[in-house]
Amino acid sequence: MNVDWSGVFPAATTQFNADMTLNIPATLRHVDQMIDAGVHGMIMLGTVGENCSLSYEEKLEVLRACVDHVHGRVPLLTGVAEYTTQTACRFAADAARIGVDGLMVLPAMVYRSDSRETAAHFRSVAAASDLPIMIYNNPIAYKVDITPEEFADLADEPKFVAIKESSEDTRRITDIRNVCGDRFLLFCGVDDVVLESMVLGIDGWVSGLVNAFPAENRLLWDLAAEGRYAEAVEIYRWYTPLLHLDTDRKLVQYIKLAVQECGFGAETTRPPRLPLIGAERDQILRIIRQAINTRPVLTA
Repeated sequence: MNVDWSGVFPAATTQFNADMTLNIPATLRHVDQMIDAGVHGMIMLGTVGENCSLSYEEKLEVLRACVDHVHGRVPLLTGVAEYTTQTACRFAADAARIGVDGLMVLPAMVYRSDSRETAAHFRSVAAASDLPIMIYNNPIAYKVDITPEEFADLADEPKFVAIKESSEDTRRITDIRNVCGDRFLLFCGVDDVVLESMVLGIDGWVSGLVNAFPAENRLLWDLAAEGRYAEAVEIYRWYTPLLHLDTDRKLVQYIKLAVQECGFGAETTRPPRLPLIGAERDQILRIIRQAINTRPVLTA
């Protein structure tokens, strides 16, 4: 199964009103702002999109609006993060009917599956639709680690086209290439190792901080893709204090606060995620505002 997935794919936020209801117009405006800045694809309902904080019907509402609004301008994927394999299969089928271009599939939530159970989960979701799939490996957050050898065992399923590697171990990029060759497209899923991962040969970047700094994010990607590493390193050093926010357990609150500071949306998250307060909020604001005040000058 051939797909044209490469470059920067935001893990987009889901915007809420003050009363915690979905704010679809604000979500679509934010999507437009990132597309206008030149991102290459879009992923709705990932971790940053607060997938597990939305009801099943709310997720479908977000997807219907986004599919209609994006209208093929870039590939549009959805996260599939459900508690049971049965519900994940149902959601994959519903997302396919709505018209998304692909799925980013996570292991089943909460339960820590072994390798046999993990493979069965992904294969079942693949069988539920005809959509291409990006397998999301994030052992730090979700406690299930898919090794390079396990990816090789999954290579016989043609719908598995890409891997989002979020182990925070850049050695995994080379290990996957050595074990699987070019069978899968490789996406970096951790913001603060992206430049190192590009040197090692990734195809794309599922980014969180792109939600707040889309133009600078695209600039970093373009410079590195063109081999202009000295310039890329300069941008990376400016960007890295922000990119570190992507690896904290409160990454959603941190990224949404950055989105608000940059004028792209609201910081509102649904409980159990609460607004940042006190010294923690002051510290994160200092990082964000320092970056805004020293951001690189962009040329056309």
